[in-house]
Amino acid sequence: MKINIQKIQPYEADGVVYHADTCLPLIDAVERKKLKFKALARHTYPGDRLDANTLGINSIGYWDANEPQDWGLDWHRNEGMEFHFLESGTMPYSQENKDVTLTPGHLTITRPWEAHKVGNPNIGMGKLYWVIIDLGVRRPHQEWVWPDWITLTPDDLARLTTILRQNEKFVWKTDRRMGDCFKRINAAVNTDVNGSNASRIRLLVNYLLILLLDVLNTEDIILNEALTDSSRSVQLFLNELEKNLSDDWTIELMSQSAGVGLTRFTHHCKQLTNLTPMRYLTMKRLELSKKILQENEHLAISEVAYMCGFTTSQYFSTVFKKHEKCSPNEYRFRFFVSDKISSYS
Repeated sequence: MKINIQKIQPYEADGVVYHADTCLPLIDAVERKKLKFKALARHTYPGDRLDANTLGINSIGYWDANEPQDWGLDWHRNEGMEFHFLESGTMPYSQENKDVTLTPGHLTITRPWEAHKVGNPNIGMGKLYWVIIDLGVRRPHQEWVWPDWITLTPDDLARLTTILRQNEKFVWKTDRRMGDCFKRINAAVNTDVNGSNASRIRLLVNYLLILLLDVLNTEDIILNEALTDSSRSVQLFLNELEKNLSDDWTIELMSQSAGVGLTRFTHHCKQLTNLTPMRYLTMKRLELSKKILQENEHLAISEVAYMCGFTTSQYFSTVFKKHEKCSPNEYRFRFFVSDKISSYS
């Protein structure tokens, strides 16, 4: 089938721009006929277009891999709440740096801000379904807003929301009813023509949430309100910061990217790291610079400075010497001399 990706403006809130995952490795695998794929989607997600009758669903569909695969979906985040369900086969899956192998009947729950990947590094052979529901949030402390066509009673929806927001467990074993629900979703997605199955899809998503609440109510759930605190948003930002150290960060941009106010961001950063935000940024840049110096004997100091986010090589050398008591060149020379001596002994 032809994969249709609609180019739209990314989501923006509080001055921060959020780009949806585009699933490019999946698109490439489908084009190479490595697996069967069918989805209904909106925004940057691949698949036939969803219409306005299912606003709130970003993607719903499945893939069916019945031969060894050479691709995976590396660490990424979704715009909404995502449910995966594995019908058959096995599937390597990771979330929040925890690795598991999904087996038939496993359901995963991924909240909007949570990093996850499918494959280690390649996906397994199996049939995997998913539903991604946009709840209008991009950070843990923001309130969830479900689509207006969700029909659970206020009490049931409130309990479901509380459990999903305040519980860290992300893999659940389900019963046959859940599998049957996803098979019916499969049929609705397969036979949809320009939104002809919108009512059926809305009904099945509501039923999925009812079944999910049944599963959650039978477990001994441990709730942790700290999971919805703004400090968690700051911690998640700091985790991601190490991948973007070369960006031109200011404390204002850092607090905006974390989705919290400047004063609160500074407070949480100090509590979590014992450092002010800008000092934490400097220390992380220095750690990266030492790694680059150790791995690149002939790289110019100006290039190292640029790669680590320092504005000039002179400023980088000044900061480096203040913390390491030697210049970047001296540090690299000592490292390589020491390494050569160790190799001869």
